[in-house]
Formats: sequence, C-alpha cells, structure tokens
Amino acid sequence: MDIIQLVENMSQDMYLRLKHAAETGKWPEGNVVEQAQQDSALQIVMAYQAKRLDSDEMLSIGADGEIVTKTKRELKKTFSELNDIARFSDL
Repeated sequence: MDIIQLVENMSQDMYLRLKHAAETGKWPEGNVVEQAQQDSALQIVMAYQAKRLDSDEMLSIGADGEIVTKTKRELKKTFSELNDIARFSDL
C-alpha cells in the first residue's frame, strides 16, 4: 500500500494520533516514538493534510504536494470574516 492509499483509507482518529506523535515525539498514551516512526508519522500527516483537509492556515501542503501560501489580502479576508477574534483598536 502506498502512502496515498494509506491516507485515503485512514480514519480521522488515526490521523490525530499520528499528528500528536509527529508533533510531540510521544504517542497520546505517553510512550516515546522512535525517530524513524516520528519521521514516518510526519510524512503521513502531511499527506493526509494535503489530500483530506481544507486548511485555512497561512502555509499548508496542497493536494498536489506543493506548498500553498496565502497572500496578505487572503489572510485579511479570512480574519475579517471571523467575529470571535480579539481586536486591539486602541494600540
């Protein structure tokens, strides 16, 4: 099974476990992740994000595997649509 097939068949729970392992170096239960496992988890997480998530982050990996960045205008539009963020107008 290649990484694309793996991602297409992977549950969101498994994605979240792998994401935690890639970010922290530990499984959610607290067991340490070996470096090779952490590297593999990171690759799988990136592939999952590219293929299955519609990210609103400034920098993400697109479905084609390329890095996607948002312009300042796109970020401003995104943030202006959110009503629950803090605004500091008196600064």
